[in-house]
Amino acid sequence: MQVYFDADADPALVQSRKVAVLGYGNQGRAQALNLRGSGVGQLAIALRDAAPTAEQARQDGFDVMTPAQAAGWADMLVMLLPDEAHGRVYAEHLAPNLRPGAALVFAHGLSIHFNLIEPRPDLDIILVSPKGPGTALRQEFDRGSGLLSLFAVAQDASGDAERIALSYGAAIGSGRVGMLPTSFAEESEADLFNEQAVLWGAIPELILAGYETLTDAGFSPEIAYFECLTEVKLIADLIEARGIAGMREAISNTAEFGALKGGTRIVNQDSRTEMRRILREVRSGAFVRELIADADAGYPKLEAARASAATHPIEAIGARLRQLQRK
Repeated sequence: MQVYFDADADPALVQSRKVAVLGYGNQGRAQALNLRGSGVGQLAIALRDAAPTAEQARQDGFDVMTPAQAAGWADMLVMLLPDEAHGRVYAEHLAPNLRPGAALVFAHGLSIHFNLIEPRPDLDIILVSPKGPGTALRQEFDRGSGLLSLFAVAQDASGDAERIALSYGAAIGSGRVGMLPTSFAEESEADLFNEQAVLWGAIPELILAGYETLTDAGFSPEIAYFECLTEVKLIADLIEARGIAGMREAISNTAEFGALKGGTRIVNQDSRTEMRRILREVRSGAFVRELIADADAGYPKLEAARASAATHPIEAIGARLRQLQRK
């Protein structure tokens, strides 16, 4: 796979455009600030009326428009709203007002791949997906580095969409470390699978299960917290720096033998079967349909999960230990 860098990108392709960033949350703020730092001079933030982040955007020195106004002004719109809002915002505010030949940039392939948006044929449809949160994207940019991004083109109306994608990726800092080609389908399906089966789904549940097993057996909550949560950062840092095999070389024989004994008992054939089931649900669109249904109902499942997570005993222990460490 070819990796692209700043030398492969023409910064003028984005610098010469009127760019509107839709959304000013974790990714929206970081990408807008990075774009400005890369010389994008005509830059605005598009938010609904009375959006809670509008004042922050103004304090950061940006003009704030409604999505409809931005669609009529910009020739590049960056969709950094929640995925489940894309279809409604596009249909109600963007489609009737978009300038001919504009480019739509997405950080996630979901709303295009699963047809929440059916874009006009005159538009460039581009994916530039930083592989990390907006806070890290901004911090790395300020350090003179960046986050790796994936990029793809779903619709090339201009004949120049790939070059525009590379220009945009370089403008948010990814050209400093690497930009990898993908497709909207591959990025969205792999990302949705990872979120459920590994990163945000399985790992936190594994931490909670370990914590509960120890505390139920009479171990102190503090020791359980350190063993099952704090050390997760240690292994993540080791794996990032050295790979999984290299991580094993850096731990004790006892820990490595423990991994040999325990790992496949937890992640067993049943776990792998469930992973394949999750992937089928992602690829069929079943997960996206469930997400949209929860959003349309006011997020009852999501809100219940947030409330449950906030009241778990591990949160109080973590808050107390973090406070002690700051003293």
